[in-house]
Amino acid sequence: HLLRERISRGLLWVCVGLLCAMTLLVLLQIFTRYVLGAPVAFTEELVRYALVWVSFLAAAYAFFQREHMALTLVRERLSVRARRRVGIGIDVLILALAVLVLGIGGAMLAWTSRHDISALLGISRGLVYLIAPITGVGIAAAQVLNLLETLRAPATTLEEEEN
Repeated sequence: HLLRERISRGLLWVCVGLLCAMTLLVLLQIFTRYVLGAPVAFTEELVRYALVWVSFLAAAYAFFQREHMALTLVRERLSVRARRRVGIGIDVLILALAVLVLGIGGAMLAWTSRHDISALLGISRGLVYLIAPITGVGIAAAQVLNLLETLRAPATTLEEEEN
């Protein structure tokens, strides 16, 4: 539980920091455009990239908190044992998705776009896309913790949650 809490808290604070930075950058953009009449060009691109990063990191945070979106209509109608099996199956599928699509696919995307330079910031788009494999590792870690928690939980705990 301590590892989950520390990682979650770290992700939360990074997201808070990014959202604060985005807010300040948008306010700077508004001020320079409408008050000074000369907008700062880089802020729009930087805010866009920060939005991508905060979205991915918030997704990892949601998996660590077990607060991600889920359709529970069918699962709620199952018995405790069936619910546990379905939960384990879903956790394994999410783990595979995180590793294959976000981790490996994201790393390939970041690597192939490393020479593509952004127009205004002049940085490699590979750095921007690096958030995909980072998030893949984060979600995979969350899913491993989730699976371990589920497998270690006694059946009586699961029955108590049902009532």
